[in-house]
Parts: sequence; C-alpha cells; structure tokens
Amino acid sequence: MSVGRSRASLFYGGFVERSLAGEFEHAVTEIARDDRFAGVEIVRHATRGGGDKSVLHLTIDREGGVDVRTCERIAAAINARLQAFDKPYTLEVESAGLDRPLTKPGDYERFSGRDAKIVTSLLVRGSKTHRGVLRGVRGTAVILQTENGELPLPLATIKTANLEYDVRADLKRAKERKKQHA
Repeated sequence: MSVGRSRASLFYGGFVERSLAGEFEHAVTEIARDDRFAGVEIVRHATRGGGDKSVLHLTIDREGGVDVRTCERIAAAINARLQAFDKPYTLEVESAGLDRPLTKPGDYERFSGRDAKIVTSLLVRGSKTHRGVLRGVRGTAVILQTENGELPLPLATIKTANLEYDVRADLKRAKERKKQHA
C-alpha cells in the first residue's frame, strides 16, 4: 500500500523531468520483481517531506523475518537508482517487525489465528480500538474473535491494523515443541 502519492515524471516543453518520489516508487516496484530479493514482500512505502529534504520510507517482510543485511542490500539498490538526483533525501528501510502492519485484505487471511490490534475510523460496538484473534475476511469485513465473540470490522473503516506479539504465548509454544521433541 502506498501512503504517499506522486507523479513519476512531469512533461515540460518537450523533455521529461523525473521526480525523486517518482523514481523511488519505480525503484520499489523493481525491488519487488528483482530475483536478488526473492521472497521479500513490500509491506508499505511512503514519501514524506519534499521541501528541502524528502524522507523515503520502505517497510519489508519475509517468511522467517528480515535481517539487517537484507535491509542494507535493498537500501543500496534503491540508492543506486536515486544517485542521479541532487536533492537530499533520507532513505529508511526497515523490517515489518513482530508487530507487523496489516495493509492488504490478504494479510487478514494470511495471519488468521494470530493476535491483532485494529483501529477503526468509526465507532464499532462503542470503541475504535479492537483487540482479538484474526479469523480472516468475510465479504467486506475483517473478522476478529474477541472476548465477546466474533466482531466484524468493515475494511473501509480500518484506519490501522497490526499483529500483536505475545512473548508469553511464544515461550509457551517453544516449551511445548521442546517437550514433543524430547
């Protein structure tokens, strides 16, 4: 999901001028197709600023997590594409982390069974912040299993959504796996 919107190029009297934000968008698209980064998912990207200095932000994920070296390699590939621009910018490439943002309808299916926090733009059952276990998508609503039962949250009302990492549950799962293999 692209938070920032920009035009890739502007036409001025017979020549094309590429913008920094537009070239960043193009570079992100290329990263997603590059075999060197197979398995890397672009979770979200954005361009902020634009005055004296732009901030280019990219969040990535991969099955099993993302290491610092992967972030460095992607940053180097993007910087190589942007070196023609004199305008100063800051490039931030980060892992989605344990509290990974959920940005696409498919994310709610993919992470079904995991704990999540969803913030809506409208009150749903008297609240805008909802916590529970993801149960996927039904029609145009994300289903969240809460202490009070199933809660359908219309996709159109979701402002932000993230996985919630429970360290205790993770330790419990590790302990159970260890017992099974002992």
